Amino acid sequence: MTGANCTEATEFIFSGFTDRPEFQITLFVVFLVIYAVTLVGNLGMIGLIRLDSQLQTPMYFFLSNLAFVDFCYSTFNTPKLLADLIAARKAVPYATCVSQVFIACSLGVTECFLLSVMAYDRYVAICNPLLYTAVVSLRLCVQLAAGLFQAGFVNGIIQKITMLNVSVCDPNVIDLFFCDISPQLLLSCSDTSIYRMILLAMACLTRVFTSLITLISDVLILSITLKIHSAKEKCKEFNTCTSHVTVVTIFYGTGLFIYLQPNTKHTQGQDKVVSLFYTVVTPMLSPLIYSLRNKEAKDALKRLQERCIDPDQLRICPSVYHFHMERRGNNINYMC
Repeated sequence: MTGANCTEATEFIFSGFTDRPEFQITLFVVFLVIYAVTLVGNLGMIGLIRLDSQLQTPMYFFLSNLAFVDFCYSTFNTPKLLADLIAARKAVPYATCVSQVFIACSLGVTECFLLSVMAYDRYVAICNPLLYTAVVSLRLCVQLAAGLFQAGFVNGIIQKITMLNVSVCDPNVIDLFFCDISPQLLLSCSDTSIYRMILLAMACLTRVFTSLITLISDVLILSITLKIHSAKEKCKEFNTCTSHVTVVTIFYGTGLFIYLQPNTKHTQGQDKVVSLFYTVVTPMLSPLIYSLRNKEAKDALKRLQERCIDPDQLRICPSVYHFHMERRGNNINYMC
């Protein structure tokens, strides 16, 4: 950076989402409500899938993992945003910022792969229903989920190493409300071209590649769905696909806008609004979209409410995929 103080920065100071005091309290309340809805929605989705035997399918297994990632992603970003809205000085130590970048990049890439796997899972279930139950097993789903989290971890390590090798000098003010590697590269007083190429390659490998897999899968699903003669089945598949496409569009659209847009076209106000969507709003919308547009999820919620009313139905069988119930007199026996 030309004319910058070359003293090594030990902390970053955020400009925050807004510097106008008359808006800060209102935004604090709004974001607090969003965060509360995010926690309730994602944890509720995980609990609903775990408690209802009819949702113990690969699609809902991956959906519960998506809810977990959204819950973690929001928890690592929103509380800091809330604190900065009422804090006089919005600072974070350099080491803490590096850790936040590592966690955010790990969870972001994990969600990318999760969305693509969910799209491919729906494609196999619709296009090859006879082979689906034989091929897709609980073991395979667990292995895929573990692989997705490992891929996210590797990406986080690469981003962390990149950040640790970049010399960031004063002034250390980031015109944003959370730690991200892109604005930190702008504060560097050294050549960052190689690191920008690494970030671009990682963005193409994760977001562009996975978005193509998701897009191709959704197009194939749409073409198969249009050929279904049953109006009920067609409506069911459309609801599932549109829910997934809506979440994917919001997540990938905002992410690609931030990371693949040329630096010369960036405006900080624009970046803040778009960043707000994929760090705060999208984790809230995902469980709402999947639950409100999914008949199976709504039926499972009704069954859970009935269980809460009838104490005799509160026993849950721990089996994941093998569930059997039989009634003997007035007793209900759950057998795994």
